[in-house]
Amino acid sequence: MQILVTGAAGFIGFHLCKTLLEQGHSIIGLDNINDYYDVNLKYARLNELGISKNNAKPFLKLTKSHSFGENFHFIRMNLEDKIELAKLFKNQNFDIVCNLAAQAGVRYSIENPDVYVSSNVIGFFNILECCRHNKIKHLLYASSSSVYGENKEVPFTPQDKVDHPISLYAATKKSNELMAYTYSHLYNIPTTGIRLFTVYGPWGRPDMAIYMFAKAISERNFIKVFNNGNMSRDFTYIDDIISGIELFMHNPPQKKDAKPAYRISNIGNGSPQSLMNFIKSIEKSLGIDAIKEYLPMQDGDVSQTWADLSELEDLGYKSTTKIEEGVQKFVDWFKSYHKIE
Repeated sequence: MQILVTGAAGFIGFHLCKTLLEQGHSIIGLDNINDYYDVNLKYARLNELGISKNNAKPFLKLTKSHSFGENFHFIRMNLEDKIELAKLFKNQNFDIVCNLAAQAGVRYSIENPDVYVSSNVIGFFNILECCRHNKIKHLLYASSSSVYGENKEVPFTPQDKVDHPISLYAATKKSNELMAYTYSHLYNIPTTGIRLFTVYGPWGRPDMAIYMFAKAISERNFIKVFNNGNMSRDFTYIDDIISGIELFMHNPPQKKDAKPAYRISNIGNGSPQSLMNFIKSIEKSLGIDAIKEYLPMQDGDVSQTWADLSELEDLGYKSTTKIEEGVQKFVDWFKSYHKIE
């Protein structure tokens, strides 16, 4: 299959590209390599896929991988560039589109809202238009567990009402789901929106909790523990996320009677862990006790997440990575990447 993966230099996009390439698929990876966090980490991920830093720098240049040959090409592009994106779709014969490109971060959306509307709304609209005009067989896109907001009933199910997002980031993700429904209904495009739950693992983003905790603990600095530690998350290891995406990719939604080929579902671990237990696992893997600074809840944050995985489990999904194993794998990568003895 010919697959477009946007956000290919990002955490999840990188892992998805690597997995699909190892299976022999033909991939074009797209990313704008913005500076929301250290671009050197993005270039390092691309290097693992056979794209050198220099070859990844020019915009709108389609570059072949020196590791995967003709099976992987990378192009640096903004989703907001409607004209160039349309050219890419026209020149390539994509079967499947996996849209993982987005401006991430709940807290950053409070500080810098403009970029969320530009990337997550306008950029996603451009993807939908390209899928419409190029007969894409299946569009998968990353939504987020953040859309559940302050829902109290757990586990969170895709059938829950999510009409009250408490961050702009969550609002943009909810808008993606609504826009995708419209395009599925009007143009019969099979779409799968994936609500991702607290992904962690090697090559993760520096703004994610596990990365910030590991960095601060290893440097003997304070770690910030919000809501005084009274939080739980459905922490999900990256390999489990990728296996869930693959299952959905190969099982597109079907049009039934008057209902469009549209699906919203969760990918998570299905077994939430307390924040304090998560921190203990990091401490154990690093062999260092954390110095904790307890703080109140931050704006836009929630006290718990927990994914209902019924639909995914019906397709054969099972989360297999225990928290201690996943944290150890992250810490091993973190120490290697930062050359920590």
